[in-house]
Amino acid sequence: MFNSIRRRALALAACAALIASGCSVLAAADPNALWQIVSFDCVPAARTTGKPGICATVDLPRRFAILRDRQGVAQHLLIPTDRISGIESPGLLAPDAPNYWADAWGARSFVEASLKKARRAPLADDEIGLEINSAMRRSQEQLHIHIDCMRSDAVSALAAHRSDPPRAWAPLTIDGARYRVMRMPGPAFDFNPFDIVAGGTTSPAAMAGQTILVTGAGPSAEQAGWLIVNSSIDADAGTGSAEALLDHRCANARLNPPSAQSRTSS
Repeated sequence: MFNSIRRRALALAACAALIASGCSVLAAADPNALWQIVSFDCVPAARTTGKPGICATVDLPRRFAILRDRQGVAQHLLIPTDRISGIESPGLLAPDAPNYWADAWGARSFVEASLKKARRAPLADDEIGLEINSAMRRSQEQLHIHIDCMRSDAVSALAAHRSDPPRAWAPLTIDGARYRVMRMPGPAFDFNPFDIVAGGTTSPAAMAGQTILVTGAGPSAEQAGWLIVNSSIDADAGTGSAEALLDHRCANARLNPPSAQSRTSS
C-alpha cells in the first residue's frame, strides 16, 4: 500500500510540474496526466478539505473539475471526475449522461476572471468557444473540453450564421477545412452537442473522428442562441480538431490601460 501511495504522489508531482507548460507538454510526457491530476489531487482535496487542490474548482455532485491550462492567457479545461477516454465513449450518449457542455459554458466565468486578472477587456459570448478534439487529434486520454477565446476571423465567419433557421445544419469552410454549423436557440443551454452530432448513432467508431466547437450565436447567447460547429476527420476536407478556431493568446480581449489611480500608486 505504501508503494501505491508513493507512486501516486510521484505521478501527481510530475503532473503538477508539467501543467505550467500546457497540454502539449503534458501529452508528450504522459497522456494520462489530466486524469492523474483530477483523480489524485483535485477530487481527493475537494472531498477531504472542500478545496479544489490545483484545480480551479471541483463540482462533486455534477462530476466535473475545471483546471487552468497554462497554455495561453485564459484557457481552462473541463474534465469529468469519472474515467472517460473521450468523444467516442458510449456513456456520453446515455439518456442520463451529464451535460458537460452546459457545465463548460457556465465555466466560461473562469476565462473571464483570467482575462480580468491579465487586465484584458471582457469578451462577448460569440468570442468565447468550447471545443473537443477527435480521438485521433486529442492530447490526453481523458475527456476534456477546452474553454477559451475565439479567433477573430472565426467569429466573423460564424457571424453569417447567427440568424440561421434553428436546428438545421449549414455548410461552413474556414481555412480550407469543411465544417457544418447549426444554430440552437436560447435562452437556456438545454441541448447536448454530443447527442446532436451523433444524430442517433451510438457507434464509438463514428464518434471517434468528430470534433465539436460551441460558441454564442451573437454577443448574448441568451438572446441569439448558440452555434454548434462540427467536422470529422473522415469527411472530405474535414478536420478532427476545431481547436484551430480558438485563440489561446486571446487577441480579441484587448489590453486595458492601467487606471489613473494605479499609475499614481505604482
